[in-house]
Amino acid sequence: MKNIQLHDKEFSLYLTHDDILSDVTALANKMNDELKGKSPLFVVVLKGAFMFASDLMKRINLPAEVAFVRLSSYLGTSTTHDVKEKISLDIEPCDRPLVIIEDIVDTGNTMEMFLKKLREQGWSDVRLATLLFKPEAFHKDFKVDYIGRSIPNDFIVGYGLDYDELGRNLPDIYKIV
Repeated sequence: MKNIQLHDKEFSLYLTHDDILSDVTALANKMNDELKGKSPLFVVVLKGAFMFASDLMKRINLPAEVAFVRLSSYLGTSTTHDVKEKISLDIEPCDRPLVIIEDIVDTGNTMEMFLKKLREQGWSDVRLATLLFKPEAFHKDFKVDYIGRSIPNDFIVGYGLDYDELGRNLPDIYKIV
């Protein structure tokens, strides 16, 4: 198994780029089916979801708009439990689906805050898509509508996910050793 070093941590190969693209394609197919006849707004959560969003949007065959937000709650390998909105959504609520594109949902703290804010702004049809979901870490009361893959509660990097800003550019996903 291929290993990499980022800062002071070692990581081993967990998911290949081909595995990831297979999950992305399955998610896109499901969205294309469920959102047929609609014109959704896809809201990409930066920085982590940029690679996932890029590959996903290439497979979406609906008339769609893409917007970006930047939310932050991690320092090193753990959550700070303090969600910061560094770039906010600047589109007024309207009568169409808003689909949040997130790289990973683990504790759910970040998405809980963001979903609450979107509903307070007046968005009525809000859906959540994540490439990776950690059911062992998730203890919130909201639905994740689209899940690429459920994974164990390991710290992972690559394909947009980082460890103190390193590893985002890796095409594969690695887990901490």
